Amino acid sequence: MSDAILDTVVTAETPEGIMIELRPAGLTPRLYAFMIDFLIRMCVLMLVGTAFRFLGGVGTGLYLIGLFLLEWFYPVIFELSRRGATPGKRTFKLKVVMDSGLPITPAASITRNLLRVADFLPFMYGFAAVSILIRRDFKRLGDIAAATLVVYEPLPSSKATLDDVEPLAPAYPLSPRDQSAVIAFAARAPRLTVERLDELAALAAPVSGNAGESGPVVTRRVLGVAQWLLGRRQP
Repeated sequence: MSDAILDTVVTAETPEGIMIELRPAGLTPRLYAFMIDFLIRMCVLMLVGTAFRFLGGVGTGLYLIGLFLLEWFYPVIFELSRRGATPGKRTFKLKVVMDSGLPITPAASITRNLLRVADFLPFMYGFAAVSILIRRDFKRLGDIAAATLVVYEPLPSSKATLDDVEPLAPAYPLSPRDQSAVIAFAARAPRLTVERLDELAALAAPVSGNAGESGPVVTRRVLGVAQWLLGRRQP
């Protein structure tokens, strides 16, 4: 067990020296978000095409201009908005940020979207899918070049606390790395939702002797192990 096993959180440091945690989005939610944005663009193009069909050659020219603008600037406009996300990404609570966690810049947004051409190769965003699957931060080629991340929006805090958790000795001797992972998990507990807290605790359940189990009881036992590792043991 390690930090990487417990979560896919990426730690970033802002220019002010503040450490923040970002949770990158994987292939599945990004694919669903892309499909929604694709359908929106197709609907807009159908409406534009219908409006311009009676203008002959001029209408065709206007349609092609609209197609170009929609294909290349649709994501840029939404990414530079306050939400930092297209309608598809907003549906799945995703947004695009810089590696530092700051809002995406115009140059970065244009770069990551221009490189969709490379991500599309060799067929149907093949390079993008491979890049996302092999990287822990789930970046496609455009994200690598633009130094951007597609992350989940921050979730409401569960306000979990260790004050009333009974210390519990680990079920087996833990390596220093495993001890650090459990303690780091406990430190993040106040900033996680109850559901996410239980999900991560299930991954660490073997340390409390509850391998294969999940739920609030297991979560409290894992947090109890963290208490024990921090030296807050009962006399």
